[in-house]
Amino acid sequence: MDICKQVGLNVQRARRDKEWSQEDLAYESGLHRTYISGVERGVRNPTVIVLERLAKALDVKVEALVVSTRKRKK
Repeated sequence: MDICKQVGLNVQRARRDKEWSQEDLAYESGLHRTYISGVERGVRNPTVIVLERLAKALDVKVEALVVSTRKRKK
Protein backbone atom coordinates (compact mmCIF):
# COMPACT_ATOMS: atom_id res chain seq x y z
CA MET A 1 0.00 0.00 0.00
CA ASP A 2 1.13 3.53 -0.75
CA ILE A 3 2.68 5.17 2.34
CA CYS A 4 0.45 8.25 2.07
CA LYS A 5 -2.67 6.08 2.04
CA GLN A 6 -1.33 4.07 5.00
CA VAL A 7 -0.69 7.24 7.00
CA GLY A 8 -4.16 8.48 6.09
CA LEU A 9 -5.83 5.30 7.29
CA ASN A 10 -3.83 5.34 10.53
CA VAL A 11 -4.70 8.99 11.21
CA GLN A 12 -8.35 8.32 10.49
CA ARG A 13 -8.39 5.26 12.75
CA ALA A 14 -6.74 7.14 15.64
CA ARG A 15 -9.12 10.08 15.18
CA ARG A 16 -12.17 7.86 15.18
CA ASP A 17 -10.89 6.01 18.27
CA LYS A 18 -11.05 9.37 20.06
CA GLU A 19 -14.51 9.96 18.55
CA TRP A 20 -13.29 13.22 17.04
CA SER A 21 -14.40 14.88 13.83
CA GLN A 22 -11.84 16.10 11.33
CA GLU A 23 -12.57 19.57 12.63
CA ASP A 24 -11.75 18.48 16.19
CA LEU A 25 -8.40 17.06 15.02
CA ALA A 26 -7.72 20.20 13.00
CA TYR A 27 -8.29 22.37 16.07
CA GLU A 28 -6.17 20.18 18.36
CA SER A 29 -3.29 19.94 15.88
CA GLY A 30 -3.40 23.51 14.61
CA LEU A 31 -3.97 22.35 11.03
CA HIS A 32 -6.79 23.17 8.63
CA ARG A 33 -9.71 20.74 8.34
CA THR A 34 -9.27 20.40 4.57
CA TYR A 35 -5.62 19.48 5.12
CA ILE A 36 -6.68 16.76 7.59
CA SER A 37 -9.11 15.48 4.96
CA GLY A 38 -6.34 15.34 2.36
CA VAL A 39 -4.06 13.44 4.71
CA GLU A 40 -6.78 10.91 5.53
CA ARG A 41 -7.56 10.38 1.84
CA GLY A 42 -3.87 9.84 1.07
CA VAL A 43 -3.62 12.76 -1.35
CA ARG A 44 -1.38 14.84 0.94
CA ASN A 45 2.20 13.94 1.78
CA PRO A 46 2.61 15.26 5.34
CA THR A 47 6.03 16.31 6.55
CA VAL A 48 7.55 14.80 9.68
CA ILE A 49 6.66 18.01 11.50
CA VAL A 50 3.00 17.59 10.54
CA LEU A 51 3.12 13.91 11.55
CA GLU A 52 4.49 14.99 14.93
CA ARG A 53 1.67 17.53 15.39
CA LEU A 54 -0.95 14.94 14.47
CA ALA A 55 0.58 12.31 16.76
CA LYS A 56 0.73 14.74 19.67
CA ALA A 57 -2.88 15.80 19.16
CA LEU A 58 -4.00 12.16 18.89
CA ASP A 59 -1.82 11.09 21.83
CA VAL A 60 -0.03 8.40 19.82
CA LYS A 61 3.56 7.88 18.73
CA VAL A 62 4.58 9.09 15.28
CA GLU A 63 5.45 5.48 14.41
CA ALA A 64 1.80 4.50 14.95
CA LEU A 65 0.81 6.82 12.11
CA VAL A 66 3.37 5.37 9.70
CA VAL A 67 3.50 1.60 10.25
CA SER A 68 1.27 -0.80 8.40
CA THR A 69 -1.18 -2.73 10.54
CA ARG A 70 -1.92 -5.20 7.75
CA LYS A 71 -0.53 -8.70 8.04
CA ARG A 72 1.74 -9.72 5.22
CA LYS A 73 1.29 -12.95 3.31
CA LYS A 74 4.29 -15.25 3.31
